[in-house]
Amino acid sequence: MRLGIIVLIAVIAVGGLVILGLAASQKHVVPEISSQYEKLEMYKNELEKINQSNRQALKDLEERIKNSDDVHLEQINKEIAVIRKILDQNAAELDEVIKKLSQMESYP
Repeated sequence: MRLGIIVLIAVIAVGGLVILGLAASQKHVVPEISSQYEKLEMYKNELEKINQSNRQALKDLEERIKNSDDVHLEQINKEIAVIRKILDQNAAELDEVIKKLSQMESYP
């Protein structure tokens, strides 16, 4: 079970790194508005996929804990709290991207 938890945390961490990488690539100024819009749309789609995947991993982890009699539940619960924080940050980033896309649609 411990290995499973470590793998899930690693998956979420990698997802976070992908988001950071995509965010960094979005900071470059692109002269064409349509190109910026397309990149933001792709970024939004990737964020949605990562967010969904991370939420499913968290749900699976919580189910495993409910059905476990592991003595290290306190540490596992702390790890879940960290995962939830990452998910909340990812969701906030996704909201910002969606707002920016909406603004770009309003002012072509």
